[in-house]
Amino acid sequence: MEQHRHERVQIETARHRIEGTLTLARDGYRSRVSDVLNATERDFVSLTDVTLIPHDAPQTPEMHEFVIVARNQIVLAIPLDDRRGSGPPGLTSV
Repeated sequence: MEQHRHERVQIETARHRIEGTLTLARDGYRSRVSDVLNATERDFVSLTDVTLIPHDAPQTPEMHEFVIVARNQIVLAIPLDDRRGSGPPGLTSV
């Protein structure tokens, strides 16, 4: 059995909207987006398959295979997979 799973997330910083894939543990410790965002021993969050959209030029998104985001720059994070529910999307604020 695979020890990891992948979840699409949208991260907002003061300057960018970032959509990418976050690698999480399958179960237990670090199996939720909030676990990764609240891990004080880590200063950065790694994402793959990324679309980077500058707030000042939203018509020019950039595609990147890999991006590292400073955790202290994250204003808002939304697990995109949660949008399929009938209620409001899951929201994790940092």
